[in-house]
Amino acid sequence: MSNVCEICGKKPSFGNNVSHSHKKTKRVFMPNIIKTKVEFEGKVKNIRVCSKCLKAGKVKKVL
Repeated sequence: MSNVCEICGKKPSFGNNVSHSHKKTKRVFMPNIIKTKVEFEGKVKNIRVCSKCLKAGKVKKVL
């Protein structure tokens, strides 16, 4: 399953863990994706949306 927001296209980004001795190892920054029922393009759909899009009101959540 892909971890991508269907509204803004946010996806995992990559970087480094940095230890106290400044040794670097690879890591992944995952977006906060929530699978919710929303009104999208005039229809009610279950889509994957990041929490920032929900909080900003870019989609209308259906109860």
